Amino acid sequence: MTSEGHNNNDCLQRLLSLKAASRLGEGDPSLFGLYPDIQAQAVSRLGWIHLASEPPMPLKEINDLAKNIVSEGLEAVVLIGQGGSSQASMTITKLHEVANAGQQNVAFRTMDSLSPVFVNHILGSSDPAKTIYIVSSKSGSTIEPLMLEKVVWAYVAGHLGSTRAARRFVAITEPASGLAELAAERHYRLVLPCLEGVGGRFTALSVSALFPAALVGIDINEALAGAALTEVACTTDSPDNPAIQLACFLYTSYLQGRDKFSLVMPPSGQVFGLWVEQMVAESLGKGSTGILPNIEIDASILAEPRADRSVITYAVGEVEGFAESIANIDDSIPQMHHTINDPIQAFSRFVVWEYATVFLSILMGVFPFDQPDVELTKSITKGLLAGAKEPTIKEYRQFPPLDSFVYGLSLSNVAATSLEEESDSPSLDCLLRSLLASLKPGDYFALNAFLPFRGYGRREALERMRNRIASRLGVVSCLEIGPRYLHSTGQLHKGGPDNGVFLVLSSDERDDLAIPGEDLTLGALAAVQARADFTALAKRGRRALHVHLADNDSETLSRFADRLCSAISAIRV
Repeated sequence: MTSEGHNNNDCLQRLLSLKAASRLGEGDPSLFGLYPDIQAQAVSRLGWIHLASEPPMPLKEINDLAKNIVSEGLEAVVLIGQGGSSQASMTITKLHEVANAGQQNVAFRTMDSLSPVFVNHILGSSDPAKTIYIVSSKSGSTIEPLMLEKVVWAYVAGHLGSTRAARRFVAITEPASGLAELAAERHYRLVLPCLEGVGGRFTALSVSALFPAALVGIDINEALAGAALTEVACTTDSPDNPAIQLACFLYTSYLQGRDKFSLVMPPSGQVFGLWVEQMVAESLGKGSTGILPNIEIDASILAEPRADRSVITYAVGEVEGFAESIANIDDSIPQMHHTINDPIQAFSRFVVWEYATVFLSILMGVFPFDQPDVELTKSITKGLLAGAKEPTIKEYRQFPPLDSFVYGLSLSNVAATSLEEESDSPSLDCLLRSLLASLKPGDYFALNAFLPFRGYGRREALERMRNRIASRLGVVSCLEIGPRYLHSTGQLHKGGPDNGVFLVLSSDERDDLAIPGEDLTLGALAAVQARADFTALAKRGRRALHVHLADNDSETLSRFADRLCSAISAIRV
């Protein structure tokens, strides 16, 4: 037996001897530690374990609510949310769109970006009188959806009047939350309650996903029927348990130093990767440990041995050339292969990943239900927005920008140790080289962009930078869009192992959007969040560079991409 097979068998036997599957299915909090406070926290977070077999509210009620809205001539759904409140819905509706190849009657769009370019695009893509706007936030206090709600409400009310606008809004939140109070004040059409004990990334089978799914025509009865069978399998102490198999695959790889895994899938499936990314990174990335998921659509990156990662592939539908592409992955890299053909199957895959992630947390000794380092960026953001004077931070240095298209430059001290120029005003190229020179074997690179991910040339420039890092330097290279990543991989970036190198990109907005009732714009809020997260990274001793650009036009992004790619070429491999 190979060492890999031996480790996998040890992992399997450990979970079986613990009866981890059946005990989790029974809601046993002792799985997560012996201390009463930890067990109390676990009890309050286990409301998700039987959502497939015990739905959060009667499916007939959800279907009836959806049918009534659709019958009025519904053309589009806009979901305003962040993290767990949006990722599952975004996944299943996108897969539904792909499976139906343009035959979907109701369009679905997720507003999880503060970019005025992105927000204006969504607002202008449908008739407000035939659109339902779902504001989803369990706590009802998450800043992004609350600020976006103000912008969207003003737009819709401006077109329809406040009385008709109220009929176009639905809230999904806790009964006594600030969002629930706002919905009552504005006379929203519906306020759907979040189930106690179900929050964040474990909400994939909750009302926050089921109601949007029903609106776009997904058969939620069939979806939960299949997911309920998977739930039974995942709570059975058996070697055939799919969640145990997945957990053991990843944990065995982790023990071999493969603390990253590439999710390889066609572009149409990337949205499922975003959901997995949040589930794994935010649940396990804390206490200086963690496993990094990396969404990858170019399998050629993996054609050579990669000692720090494993691979999980997902074929999504019939994509020409995908099988041939993944056949080129180097045989030395551990691999698992799966298929998702429609959103119905995605619900079952959600269940597998939820259970597998918790099994992984047990094996790794990590509490999976909190996100302490996400709160760090939130607290810094709140302080900056409250007008608190930005403190003098010892962990990073600010430099005067020497280029007309750059408005701000900050480099963490740990990344400054390799500065080529001992100067108070080093060039942008020097700072980029300093950051990249800090990359070592086993590290990963993250491009954290608070920028529009649409519009001619923008996405191409961002992808060019990410891909150039991966191909030239041979490290895992991630493209993370802010503020979404703050509620996902942002936890691992700050709370996981110190093997990440970060480039935070933000910019001024030429056509910014004011937030009604606030002395703030969407662009300004995004810029504050970028600065806050860079500060949090620096406080955690991470190697990070924050570049604030003059604007986010495609020409500016392309110009910056040219400079970064030149810096990459200058790094000795």
